[in-house]
This record gives sequence, C-alpha cells and structure tokens, in this order.
Amino acid sequence: MLPSLMFILSMGFLSSLCSCLEKRRKSAGAGVGDEADDKEDGLFFELRSLQIATNFFSDLNQLGHGGFGPVYKGLMPSGQEVAVKKLSVDSRQGIKEFTNEVKLLLKIQHKNLVILFGCCVEGPAKMLVYEYLPNKSLDCFLFAKEKSPSLDWTKRFQIVSGIARGLLYLHEEAPVRIIHRDIKASNILLDEQLNPKISDFGLARLFPEDGTHVNTFKISGTYGYMAPEYALHGYLSVKADVFSFGVLLLEIVSGRKNSDRRLDPQKADLLIYAWELFQERRTLELVDSCLENYDADEAAMCIQLGLLCCQSTVSDRPDMNSVNLTLSSDSFTLPRPGKPATQGRVSRWTTDSSSALTKNTTTNTNASSTLTDETNATSSTKAFGGNSFVEDYSRSSISYSSMNEGR
Repeated sequence: MLPSLMFILSMGFLSSLCSCLEKRRKSAGAGVGDEADDKEDGLFFELRSLQIATNFFSDLNQLGHGGFGPVYKGLMPSGQEVAVKKLSVDSRQGIKEFTNEVKLLLKIQHKNLVILFGCCVEGPAKMLVYEYLPNKSLDCFLFAKEKSPSLDWTKRFQIVSGIARGLLYLHEEAPVRIIHRDIKASNILLDEQLNPKISDFGLARLFPEDGTHVNTFKISGTYGYMAPEYALHGYLSVKADVFSFGVLLLEIVSGRKNSDRRLDPQKADLLIYAWELFQERRTLELVDSCLENYDADEAAMCIQLGLLCCQSTVSDRPDMNSVNLTLSSDSFTLPRPGKPATQGRVSRWTTDSSSALTKNTTTNTNASSTLTDETNATSSTKAFGGNSFVEDYSRSSISYSSMNEGR
C-alpha cells in the first residue's frame, strides 16, 4: 500500500505544480495581451510612424506652439489625419505614471471635447495624438473680418452652449474632475459643422506639482482670460475656468478680443467696457456690428451671464451647471452682476507661445504659488449667491427689477 500511497501523493504534487505554472503562464499572457490591446486600441503610437506621418515634424506641418509644446499635422497610413502634440515640458513622470494618466484622459469623452487617440513614449519627448479638425479654432473665425459673417447669432449661441456643456462635463461629470486652466478662443476647435470642441483639457494632470519644484511651477493661462485669484495668488478652483468662460462669452457676443489697444481707452478692455455699458443700460451696444439679425433677449442674457462669470468675488460666480441651466431654459432669472475682477489683468505677462492645435498666441506665467490639485479643487458656494438684485428674462420679453447698481 505504501508505494501506491507515494504514487498518489506524487501525482497530487505534480498536478498542483502544473496548476500553479498554468496560472503564472496565464497571468503573464494576460499582461502581454493587455499591452497588445493597448497598441490595438491606439494607446501607444510608434515614434517612427509619427515621424513619417508628420514628415519628420516638418515646420510646414506645424499647426502651432502652445505652452506644452509644438503641434504638428500628421497623415497616418490609414489615411486618417491627426494632430501630434510634442510635449517639450518635462513632466517629471515616469513612463508608467504618464501612460496611466493618458489612459485616464482617454476615458474623458464628450462631443464637445477634442478626441485623444493615444500617446508615444519613445524618444526624448513624450507625445499626444489627437483628432485633427480642419476648421482650426474659434478665433480664426471670430476675429477675422472675412470669416466672422459665417458665425451668425444662432451659430454663436450654439457654440457658447457647446463650450458650456464641455466645461460642465470636465468639472462635474468626467471620471475625474478636470480644471482646464486655459479656456480661450484659440483652444476652442471647430468641426465641419462649426460645432465647438475644447482642446488641451487635462494636460496639467501630466505635469503634477512637485514639492521640490514649487518655485518653477508654471501657471498655465493666457493674459486677459485668467482669473485674478489664480494669476496673482495661484488659487485654483473651477471658478477660474468660469471666469475664463465669461471673458470668452463676451468675445463671442462682441466679435472682438478681450483687449484691443487700437480702440479708444474706454473700449480697449472688453470686460471693463461691457460692465460700463451694463451699468448705463446700453448693454446691446456690445453686440458685434456685423450681426444684422440676432435675438436681443439672448444677447442681453449672454452679456449679463458673462459679467456674472467674471465677478471679483469668486463665490458669487455661477458654476457651470447653473450656466448650462440658464442657456438651455426658455425662461430664466439672473441676479444683477457685481463689479468684475479687473485686478491683475494689466499687461504684466509676455505673450510668447501659441495655441496647442492652431496658429494663435498664448502665454504661460511662472509663479511660486502652490496650486490646488485638480482632483481636489472644489467650489464651496452656490452659484448666483450673495446678490439680492434680480433681473428676469424670457425669450420673448425682458424686464429689470432694479435700476440700482447694487455694488
């Protein structure tokens, strides 16, 4: 009986050993499969294929140069056009951490956000691969006299609503909260039907703050669009994006840049000029003169909403959920805006770069401030709070409940 028992025990051991080896083989195979799946899904692009697609990153293929690096147009072997962003800023992240963040950004999908296809981690510079949009950016239409007429009021209002929906998704509906930090006309790309898509979202996640690099950490933003509390003190919350959206909203309605020194001093700063017109009940004088027909109620509402987003008191600014509700409602109530935040909007920063996916100017500002992390930044107050002066609007009529400034 003893030899039989030993045989049985040895067979059991071998069976257990084979089972263990099989589990390890499957585990190793799963890892290889995951990597293969990543390549098949387009997460990883080979450096050689991107070099060929962009004609070895030729200057003729360069679309622009943003704060995070230059962007090139590429043509893949499949015939698909792409935009390749070459990250020239040191992210201080390893390959694993970088690709994990890219995987997270790949999950952030919305019709009003530019599609991210994947990345390349070969060579000295990491790269991101996006969809290519031939109509380029909003500023190419809005501030160009020959193209601005193609943006009638209906299209402008649709663009405003689309941008608002994209920001709401980033702030409240995405897998992780994203604060864009650089909302502006040149970061709003347009598809074939001129539908807006926000570009450069989430890039700040690829460049996390390092305690040993506080003095060299960059505040990402553009003069004229940055909220003063962020530009001057490094305080970051979703309300910084709201401020930038407010400035952009005023630009879309007026058809002009937020700062234009060719104009009279009274009109040079769009935000200050809009505030003065609002106080004097001449709001509609801000509307772009090239718009022959527009909805006066919608235009007045957009201007007031833009001013609400740019209030100096951060907590008084609405959140993007409130903004979206206002834009999508047939009847709505808006409080009277307080004085806009104009401190820090003087030309203290030098414009030295251009938009991420288009040929337009941007800027990055060095700051020693410690910024709030995107995933933890919150807005602690309700939108439209702290103001008892209310104005009632409807699509067919407009009325004011107070003639006083209130601030």
